[in-house]
Amino acid sequence: MTAQGRREDDSPIVEDRKTERTPLPKLQLLIVSLIQFAEPVTATVIYPFVNQLVRETGITGGDEAKTGYYAGIVESTFFFSETLTVFAWGWLSDLLGRKPVLLLGPLGLSFAMLGFGLSTTFWPLVFFRAFQGLFNGNIGISKSVLAEITDSTNIGDAYSLAPLMWSAGLTIGPTLGGVLSSPASRWPDTFGRIPLFHHHPYFLPCAAAAFIAFASFFISSIALKETLPASQRAKLSSLWRRDRQKQKAARDDTTPLLTDATSDHYATVAAVESGVPIPVKEEERPPLSQLFVPSFVITLANFGLLAFVDMSMSALIPLVYSTPIEYGGLGMDPLQIGTIMGTFSILNGVFSGLFLGSLIRRYGTLNLYQTGIFSFFVVIGGFPVGNALARRAGGIDAFVLMAVVIQFVAIGAMYPCYTSLMLMVIQNTPSKLLLGSANGAAQMVTSGSRALAPAIASSLFSLSIQRNLLGGHAVYYIFVVLTAIVIRASRYLPSPPLEQATASQ
Repeated sequence: MTAQGRREDDSPIVEDRKTERTPLPKLQLLIVSLIQFAEPVTATVIYPFVNQLVRETGITGGDEAKTGYYAGIVESTFFFSETLTVFAWGWLSDLLGRKPVLLLGPLGLSFAMLGFGLSTTFWPLVFFRAFQGLFNGNIGISKSVLAEITDSTNIGDAYSLAPLMWSAGLTIGPTLGGVLSSPASRWPDTFGRIPLFHHHPYFLPCAAAAFIAFASFFISSIALKETLPASQRAKLSSLWRRDRQKQKAARDDTTPLLTDATSDHYATVAAVESGVPIPVKEEERPPLSQLFVPSFVITLANFGLLAFVDMSMSALIPLVYSTPIEYGGLGMDPLQIGTIMGTFSILNGVFSGLFLGSLIRRYGTLNLYQTGIFSFFVVIGGFPVGNALARRAGGIDAFVLMAVVIQFVAIGAMYPCYTSLMLMVIQNTPSKLLLGSANGAAQMVTSGSRALAPAIASSLFSLSIQRNLLGGHAVYYIFVVLTAIVIRASRYLPSPPLEQATASQ
């Protein structure tokens, strides 16, 4: 029995079922994973110390309640800047190729991180955080590369590594931020002798993140292969040449009649013999407007809602954990926060890497997503419960740590939701010629949600505490309602073709 869906260009979305999976291209998969790894590291390395850094800039004027507001601005700027550029990066990769556009990201990230670490006032922090997001805007291209180096038998296994990279980044990033911050006071006999680390106590973790980004750029520039066929690249120059030919034909009556005889839109003998796919004529490329069919738009909407709630929780965790107990938090220091976030993130990532591929094949992307989003209720409930336990104990005890453990286990149950939606983006893309733009659009929506989420979540937390709304817990009630909306929106997602066929048997 086979199950096969088709796009509008009659290319298969899901191939025939096979009893054996195609082996993964391990080297290329590793290189793409390195690039993906740089995003969460640079995005989250500031989390353990950003609240303290904001306080030290003096922007809050000593008002503790304003810390969450200004820290949220710094955190959100990364994703806001990413939102403005991510679709353009994806569209450009459809024209010029994946590799050259993809490599710009980690290179730019490395320099932006160094600038952030050297900043001591508030607005330069915002400026360099914006540049981090700009250069990170091409991260969606890596998902196009994964789709182009896999098939229907192994794409789930390849995409299951994305949570592992994100988890590893969430481990390394906060750990670097927590362990390496203020090195002059932590290791006075070594770093304490270097004036740079006295004036810039958070430069070392930023420099470490910059090194990781640059290393991924260097390795990828050497070993990464281009996955977009040559016949589908350089469309801008092709159009420019055709325009020049038409202009020449209009003013020169000696122009040969068959000016397009050597057009780039037809395969050469060498291309055919080398196994390169025969190129598609330029006029057959669907316009971008055809990308936004109902099934694709619904998938994007779910992606945006998921990212908003998830990023809100990611912003609230370090904020709530670092806030004094009397203000509704847990009173932890940056080292404790970084250690906790890092430990649980790597455990969740390892679990995803080992088991997520088989879970997708067994239960399907839609079922995993619709089940996983219920875990948000547990994550949200962990904040007020943890604070109540800390108030009762007067600090962090075994019961508070148990609440933290349960909270992070629930976060781990949510991880498959991202992989499921990534695969649904590919399945609901109407044409393979728009794959880069499709992943760019998905990344744009998620980045936009992530840009808004930290500022909104942090501000709601501060407002709830300042005005004692619903006992200081109003922010959590709001996110319970938003989670219910996410669950409702998931019911409108179309079943992937393979799952539809399975359900009908």
